[in-house]
Amino acid sequence: MTGRATLLDPAWRYVEKPEMAQFRAADWQVLEPQKRVYYQHSRADHVLRLLRTLEADPSWGYEINIFEHCLQSATMLLRDGHDEETVVVGLLHDIGFTICPETHGAFAGALLAPYVDPRHVWMLERHGIFQLHHCHEHPDADPHERERWRGHPHFEWAAEYVERYDQNAIDPAVGWAPLATFEPMVRRVFAAPRYRVTPP
Repeated sequence: MTGRATLLDPAWRYVEKPEMAQFRAADWQVLEPQKRVYYQHSRADHVLRLLRTLEADPSWGYEINIFEHCLQSATMLLRDGHDEETVVVGLLHDIGFTICPETHGAFAGALLAPYVDPRHVWMLERHGIFQLHHCHEHPDADPHERERWRGHPHFEWAAEYVERYDQNAIDPAVGWAPLATFEPMVRRVFAAPRYRVTPP
């Protein structure tokens, strides 16, 4: 038998019941306020920890790896004067690439949905499709696949992001700022949810 998990705050209380089905109103009154503080305190730490797991990853052929690509995208956005929410979106746009490459856009969109403008979420969910527009002579890429969304209010932002800050963020000569540059921005963006998200 293992010991109990450490509480984030020693002043907090455990709910000592083995099944959620046994929880009653008094138990939820203990857990819910503690959970809100836990999320606010820990979310950015978890996000940054996940991003750092990519730091030493090898590449499958690009001159920089996914971690460096994310830093380069964020650096380019920062240099062009974008607000820090947009910079954080660039930093995290491929955070799920190595664990769920086929759905990494949806992964990033779900991660950021409570915290960033819906135009960013829309772009994140579809940026992989928009990238195909730039994959000339790729045997499996349809460069016109993004056209199904033309006319959508967020189409132009997705096209701009991918063209200027994604498909070209693979150049070791351009360089990038260190993660420490972006950590305070990540913490501010994740400090509190701004948008209500309804699970599917």
